[in-house]
This record gives sequence, structure tokens and C-alpha cells, in this order.
Amino acid sequence: MNSTAKLTGSHLRTYNTIFQHPVSHNLGWQEVHALLRHVGQVEGEPNGNLKVTRNGHVLILHPSRTKDVSETDELMVVRHFLEQSEPAPARSNEAEVHWLLVIDHREARIYRSVAPGALAQVIRPHLPEDFFRHTPNSKEISRGKEKPDPNSFFEPVAGVLNGAGKILIFGSGTGTSSEMDQFVVWLKQHRPEVAKRIVGTEVVDEHHLTEAELLAKAREFYATAPMRPV
Repeated sequence: MNSTAKLTGSHLRTYNTIFQHPVSHNLGWQEVHALLRHVGQVEGEPNGNLKVTRNGHVLILHPSRTKDVSETDELMVVRHFLEQSEPAPARSNEAEVHWLLVIDHREARIYRSVAPGALAQVIRPHLPEDFFRHTPNSKEISRGKEKPDPNSFFEPVAGVLNGAGKILIFGSGTGTSSEMDQFVVWLKQHRPEVAKRIVGTEVVDEHHLTEAELLAKAREFYATAPMRPV
């Protein structure tokens, strides 16, 4: 079965929409079915259901009365199926996979490859009030403390990075004004297994760099920088 890590074109766009945060309400069932046929086996059943099989996991989709995926619960079922049925990466190659995260307070862009033309999965805070609220005490941040409210931005970003190999992070600003720095602190406290895969962080002027320039900068880092955990 095809791995979602190798998706390109329309299938990658559909996959990114399925995992978009906040949830997208502009996703067609036709695109979802095409993606599922690409990564698994799809069979029509006499009752009109679609049976999707992938790596031993089975998903049953009932006939939809709408053209688009209109219910969040329906989208979450597809999302969980794709996550659970993903083949385990080969251990010998996992550490060689180069990822790039570009993050600020408005969005996180996650590239599963730094090859030219790589497309990003975009995750945004659900609501403006869900942006990470930096504590006014910088000493508390340095000790890894944060606001007690659950964070709806960092958690989904960490969830995507859970399957990453080496991770390079680009951000803007420093200290309390840097979402990159805050995310690394959060990761070390909440997802230490992901934090261990971070091999570098760099402050960049992301708003004046094209996507191609960001990817080229990441390739240069991976080609020349020593791979030390942050």
C-alpha cells in the first residue's frame, strides 16, 4: 500500500485538507475517494457502502447525501483511518528523512521533505484566542512553564511531527516573541520524543523569503550543519 509520505499533486492537497487545523468544510467526497483508492483498496458493497482496506485496517464509508464532507465526525473517521493504517517507516531510513517546520503565531507549515517543489501541510490556531499566550515572566518560560490552559495550536503540530525523522525549525523573533522558541520549550515538556529529533533552529525573515528559498536554505543546512539535537 502507498505511504502518505510519498503523496504528490492533488492527492497531497486532499491529504493536507483532511488534516487541516481548523477542520476544513470545503472538501469533496470525490477527492477523498480518489485519495483512498491511491493509498488502499476500495470495494463497493451491495448496500452502497464503500469498503476501504489498508495494511490490515478497514474503513466502511456509508453513502453520502452531500457532495462535500459536511460533518466533522465523518472527516475525523477518515483522518484516524489514514493515521492508523500508515505503514511503519523502515528504521534504517527513518533518521535520514529531512523535515522542515516554519512556524510563527499565525500558522505552522510542515514540509515532509526539503526537496524542490515540496508542499507544506498548514496548521493554524483554531481561534485567535487560542494563540499561545506567552507568560509575561520570561524566567518562567526559561524553566519550561506555560499557561495552564490546553494549547490547541502546538498539539496538532506535534502530532504531525510525531512521524518525522530529522526536524529543522525556522522561525522569526527571539525569546518570548518567538513562536519557534516557545514551541521547542513546549515540545521538551510535552513531547520529548519529538523534541529529540530537532537538529536545528534558525531565525529567518520568512516573510521576505519565497517557499523555494526556504526549502533551499533548509537543504543547505542539512548538507553542511552538524546534526546535534537542540
